Amino acid sequence: MKAISFLPVAVTFVLACQLGCSQAAPPAPPDTRAADEQAIRDTEAAWVKDFAAKDVDRVAAYYADDAASMLTNVPLMTGKDAILAGLKGALADPKFTLDFHPTKVEVSKGGDMAYSQGTYTYTETDPKTKKVLGGKGNYVEVYKKQADGSWKTVEDIASDDAPATPVKAAK
Repeated sequence: MKAISFLPVAVTFVLACQLGCSQAAPPAPPDTRAADEQAIRDTEAAWVKDFAAKDVDRVAAYYADDAASMLTNVPLMTGKDAILAGLKGALADPKFTLDFHPTKVEVSKGGDMAYSQGTYTYTETDPKTKKVLGGKGNYVEVYKKQADGSWKTVEDIASDDAPATPVKAAK
């Protein structure tokens, strides 16, 4: 009977363990959630200003190319081009206003996705009656961090608290 040498097996095992087991895990990426949250809050503040300026191209620039927008009483708009077309009509209305503010912003631990939740108010001209209507509601924006570090909206969801009502003219 031949003696089996376990020495080559033992050496191979020890070397494999040293190579695979002794490597330190890569350092965790820095936690940028607080800075990302502030960037999203700043983005939404700038977005409100661009809505007030009725700058269609700048307003549309906050959306990713594959974004979707789900608004009350409006068919689903999928893609930046569809959203841009929808924005043109709204922003052409001289009485259109939109003001929104986040009450909550959450950024994923990985730092690549985030969402904001907040409230909004708006005015618009009813196309049938030509009366100025106003309303308020809640929204959720889902953001994806872009390669350049900016945040773009990929899902825009809004829900009115109640149907829009006529706005009384200022005296």
